[in-house]
Amino acid sequence: MRAGQRVQESIMNVHASALAEAHLPDEQTTAFAREAIEDLSQQPKKLSPKYFYDATGSELFEAITRLPEYYPTRTELAILRERGSEIAKIIPEHAALVEFGAGATTKVRLLLNHCKFAAYVPVDISGDFLTAQANGLKRDFPTLGIYPVAADFTTPFELPRSVASMPKVGFFPGSTIGNFEPHEAQAFLKSARAILGRGAQMIIGADLEKDERVLFDAYNDAAGVTARFNLNVLVRINRELGGNFDLSAFTHRAIYNRERHRIEMHLISKKSQTVRLLGTSFSFRPGESIHTENSYKYSLERFAALAQGAGWRVRESWTDAARMFSVHALEAAE
Repeated sequence: MRAGQRVQESIMNVHASALAEAHLPDEQTTAFAREAIEDLSQQPKKLSPKYFYDATGSELFEAITRLPEYYPTRTELAILRERGSEIAKIIPEHAALVEFGAGATTKVRLLLNHCKFAAYVPVDISGDFLTAQANGLKRDFPTLGIYPVAADFTTPFELPRSVASMPKVGFFPGSTIGNFEPHEAQAFLKSARAILGRGAQMIIGADLEKDERVLFDAYNDAAGVTARFNLNVLVRINRELGGNFDLSAFTHRAIYNRERHRIEMHLISKKSQTVRLLGTSFSFRPGESIHTENSYKYSLERFAALAQGAGWRVRESWTDAARMFSVHALEAAE
């Protein structure tokens, strides 16, 4: 074993000991702590974007979707609105719609208005936000069976027994697929196919490659909402894991990585500082980054190849006139 590996194992043993003594309140918080400690121990440092989404983070993201610079939401909504009747022709009647990473119900309402679903299963890690959104949907669709599942949709989970016999249609809007590394995106699509079962279909949004200035502005909005959203992961660490991050000592930065076709979000340390989390210290140099999120941008061809590699076929693809965004209807390859 190399010396570096021994040092890393020693560090992780210390972290494991700190976790064991922390008496964290639930499994989700323990998982958050474990990932945060492991990711901040790496070089370069990182944090998983799934931990943006507590109640505050979910609300901040919904605010982002309404910003003038942020084109994906309004463009995808327009595609779903204009192509809803075409989507309805593809989807079987009385199916269960399973939304991975369900947020606000704006997009799913468009599908529910066009398609005759028997049930809706929203899946999200933010349980409180999920419940509030589901309750609002029940009032407007009283005959629809709604079965929220509080879970990390990036890992296997069980669907409610109530939908076991129904055809399954996955829904993954918002270009969230772009937050995964390509190999992670394929792993997610394979997992979704297994969860949905034989004969599954999926409606999925993917952001498209475009002018870099448009991309930069979308993730560096003038109102600073995206910056607050990015910093919220540190707020969560402080509140839930007893961290002592000084938010004023970090700044939001989003850049376009042309070679990898992706926007990268970072939190940049403004100074030399040391932060503590569950008894573990993390040192930062001035200008050092915590890499918090990627957002990959696809061509239609590259997305089709990604889906094919995960066992899906692209049945139909729709874009807006300016080809800013895409929505795809996938079917499981037998």
